[in-house]
Amino acid sequence: MTVLLWVARAALALVFLGAGGSKLAGEGAMVDMFADIGAGQWLRLVVGGLEVAGAVGVLVPRVALPAAAGLALLMVGATLTNLLVLGESPVVTLVLGVLAAAVAVVLRRRQTAPA
Repeated sequence: MTVLLWVARAALALVFLGAGGSKLAGEGAMVDMFADIGAGQWLRLVVGGLEVAGAVGVLVPRVALPAAAGLALLMVGATLTNLLVLGESPVVTLVLGVLAAAVAVVLRRRQTAPA
């Protein structure tokens, strides 16, 4: 179970480091997507920063639980944005959100398990 948990954490870190990095770097597709959302480019920078922070955080044992929970919450927002604003498929954001939530649940259970 420990190996599977670390694989999931590493996968989340890789995906969110790439996604957040592309937002922070101002990649054209990300700039266009956030323009379509209509909230302004400041939101792209905030989301990118949170994704990069979450990517690093899921690999640091002390903050992995809140980082995974934060990534799951970001994916709730991304899923709603895909559905209600962009009219795009929410499959990727749902899968990432479920994975992040599962990591958070497992980490929480390990914290509260009797020694």
